[in-house]
Amino acid sequence: MTLWTSADIVKATGGVATHDFSVSGLSIDTRSLRSGDLFVAIKDVRDGHDFIPAAIAAGASGVLCERAIGDAKAVIVPDSVKALEALGVHARDTRKALRVGVTGSVGKTSVKDALHMMLSAFGTSHKSIKSFNNHLGVPITLSTLPEGADFAVLEMGMNHANEMSGLSKLAQPQIALINNVVGAHLAHFENVEGIADAKAEIIDGMVPGSVLILNGDNSHTPRIRAKAESANLRVLTFGHADTDDVAIVSSNSHAAGGNVRLRIAKQQFDVTLMVPGEHWFMNAAACMAVAYAAELPLRKAAMALRKVVPAPGRGDAHLLVIDGKSITLIDESYNANPTSMRAAFSAVSLRSGRKLALLGDMFELGADELELHRELSEPLIEAGFERVFVAGECMRFLMGAMPQPMRGGWSSKPQSLLTKLKGELLDGDILLVKGSNASGVGAVVAKLKGESV
Repeated sequence: MTLWTSADIVKATGGVATHDFSVSGLSIDTRSLRSGDLFVAIKDVRDGHDFIPAAIAAGASGVLCERAIGDAKAVIVPDSVKALEALGVHARDTRKALRVGVTGSVGKTSVKDALHMMLSAFGTSHKSIKSFNNHLGVPITLSTLPEGADFAVLEMGMNHANEMSGLSKLAQPQIALINNVVGAHLAHFENVEGIADAKAEIIDGMVPGSVLILNGDNSHTPRIRAKAESANLRVLTFGHADTDDVAIVSSNSHAAGGNVRLRIAKQQFDVTLMVPGEHWFMNAAACMAVAYAAELPLRKAAMALRKVVPAPGRGDAHLLVIDGKSITLIDESYNANPTSMRAAFSAVSLRSGRKLALLGDMFELGADELELHRELSEPLIEAGFERVFVAGECMRFLMGAMPQPMRGGWSSKPQSLLTKLKGELLDGDILLVKGSNASGVGAVVAKLKGESV
């Protein structure tokens, strides 16, 4: 299926084509490029133009670049990044898909994936792959939007002020969701109010009459609502209050998931979830708020959410046999902050079996980072963890705060703890591995699963 022709690319970017060609996908990385893709040569840490021969060898059907390399079929532009953005804008303006923007301090990738699953019950849904949510990821998602898609779910992230505004102006979401605002990326903000203001920049690209969905339980929602209403947006909220547009009436959790009853427009809807953790009740309410805003059949939307499963590194469970012992590995290695740590501990507490954890540093927490690590001791105790291994300079402070019997060991690097951790595993154990992506805990998960690192 053709995504772009060279003539389309020229029209969108104003570039000059060296040959006629067509492409079925798009990539900026030769390692993940598929045959038929358009390779966009980006100048970043490395100059993508150096990889054009490798892209052609891997099967790229054409190149978007700033200078010709050999006889490659290409569209030449002054600036590859701006050209990528122009492709995204052209797709945005010519495709019919309803655009849903998703942001938040915690859980935006999980909610994006759940929305994609739910919306797929009503038509063809397109979504950001992995966590493609920055100045390159958003235009890539737009640029790969198929002509026939009915929905586009765009994850949008930021760690500095003024980033979200630019992403929103690119995407121009017709429905936007701010899942929550908590103290993530505090290293780049004076306080959480600054984070709320930065998330509220998603309003900047929305036209009057668009819908902004906010977390009614969050203390920063009134601040964001005021900006949204001044921009003439329609605001919906989800949460536990009777005044919320999507209100959680009741819920119950178990190790394999849970059930939540929601009230929407004076009707009640039951959602069964196959993902554990009470935070998923709010995620489900957020998804149903999107369905409500899009005027979709709500019972069908609720049924579709039953198909949601945890994404890799975000709570997916693996039954492993390690040195003859059967254990359950809970992989939360993709990212971490204080809120998501507590949510992971709570989800694991629902499981039967001895509970162990390997925790890596949480990054970008600002001046209070050591105290925020230390404060994880109490929720670990409450969740019933018996042994906890920690890695990283900040996690050293959690080690000192835990009761002596819980202290499994500390190291500056998580892989150094692997032998000691495996030596303590018993048959039937539950092992949680969680930390910021850069902490290195993902390599431990790979080793435990027998994968090459």
